[in-house]
Amino acid sequence: MTAASSRTPTGWVNPLLDSRDKRLPRIAGPCGVVIFGVTGDLSRKKLMPAIYDLANRGLLPPGFALVGFSRRDWADENFAELVHDAVRKYARTPFREDVWARLSEGVRFVPGSFDDDASFDDLASVIAELDQERGTGGNHAFYLAIPPATFPVVLKQLARTGLAARNDDQWRRVVIEKPFGHDLHSARELNEIVNDVFPEESVFRIDHYLGKETVQNILALRFANQLYEPIWNSNYVDHVQITMAEDIGLAGRAGYYDGIGAARDVIQNHLLQLLALTAMEEPLSFSPGSLRGEKIKVLSAVKLAEPLDETTARGQYTAGWQGGTKVVGVLEEKGFHPDSTTETFAAITLHVDTRRWAGVPFFLRTGKRLGRRVTEIAVVFKRAPHLPFEATMTEELGQNALVIRIQPDEGVTIRFGSKVPGTAMEVRDVTMDFRYGTAFTESSPEAYERLLLDVLLGEPSLFPVNAEVELSWAILDPVLEHWAKHGRPEPYPAGTWGPPSADRMIAAAGRKWRRP
Repeated sequence: MTAASSRTPTGWVNPLLDSRDKRLPRIAGPCGVVIFGVTGDLSRKKLMPAIYDLANRGLLPPGFALVGFSRRDWADENFAELVHDAVRKYARTPFREDVWARLSEGVRFVPGSFDDDASFDDLASVIAELDQERGTGGNHAFYLAIPPATFPVVLKQLARTGLAARNDDQWRRVVIEKPFGHDLHSARELNEIVNDVFPEESVFRIDHYLGKETVQNILALRFANQLYEPIWNSNYVDHVQITMAEDIGLAGRAGYYDGIGAARDVIQNHLLQLLALTAMEEPLSFSPGSLRGEKIKVLSAVKLAEPLDETTARGQYTAGWQGGTKVVGVLEEKGFHPDSTTETFAAITLHVDTRRWAGVPFFLRTGKRLGRRVTEIAVVFKRAPHLPFEATMTEELGQNALVIRIQPDEGVTIRFGSKVPGTAMEVRDVTMDFRYGTAFTESSPEAYERLLLDVLLGEPSLFPVNAEVELSWAILDPVLEHWAKHGRPEPYPAGTWGPPSADRMIAAAGRKWRRP
């Protein structure tokens, strides 16, 4: 620690770093991370690179420790090599040998299985040694990058060995990846299992979408500007479309995906969180309690539009052309059951029963093998109540829209009408674009960088709590139950924008889907 640095209850503050980087200004205090499932894609492609990127940017303490736990019969050096290769291949920031040398000094590996008491006793010993050798101070985050079915045995071991226990001057936290259950009942059971070992304030449920710069920009766009909030209501907004489209298929995840489907995989978490941020009232502050409180109010007010036969849609992609390549249908994907009714496309219609949003439909859709990869929130406004033009002058004028693009070309687009140059009065849609890549000189941190640092700092604002998870399942469960009783998903060719039933769904409400 330099003489100019000071310590806060959650981490170190470096004034020099703070003046350069306003997005991630705080440095984590003494701590370590233990990853269960270190050989999986999530760990290799996201977690390890994010840890290196944080170290490369000076946001981790000098004595930071990284412990891997797996069945592999490895020594510390073998695990360090895995981390090194993952960092070289996937890190966002340039690889620097001096940074890697410092980081690798704190890398440890513990071999064993989840049901082996001796292995967890070894883990406890390694952590105790790190506290002495690296000065981690008893502060450790346990990242469960493993299937939810294995949570109970790992949590039981953490409780048995005392690794989940903490005293007044140290912390222990657990990090959980989605899915947070597969329905409301299982989510409640999972929450009880986790909270039996870790108190809720020590549980961090990661939804990586909430770590994206553009998702957080929803709050800045709405509440830092006078321009939008006065018209952010049913007096001016016609409807809202929230889309997460992927152009890829299951890409080797067929075994995992079959039985889960698009609605559970995306709508229950990502899209309902985006809806909550879009529809929430202004919080008293950006403290975790205020933000979560407003999101919970919105999710409590969400109602399904009915009848579900007409206000929802689901589909499965069939063989087709994707980007000039012939691809197979989902039922031909290896690991996907040929008689499966698991959907690869899902769309639902929701209403938010509040004064602000009364009568405004929210259309949510997600799917694989769609026309292109894009995630966006489109707030579509009502037409002007009176147009003092002849009909021919506005034939090509659509509805004003504000589109928040979350990926891949992050930014905001405003669509409005403008006169076409010439002697005649002709009004046509034009767009005004803001792009993160061109507006700022620094690249945005990856979502896992932001979220991992927040875990280490004990900053829970971007992590859903029990109530949010359970309310989201309460919204979605009736749709899943309805689909389970009513036939098969409708087929749609790969490379298109979903099944015809999705177009019928939104057309019945007098609207049409955007084609991003």
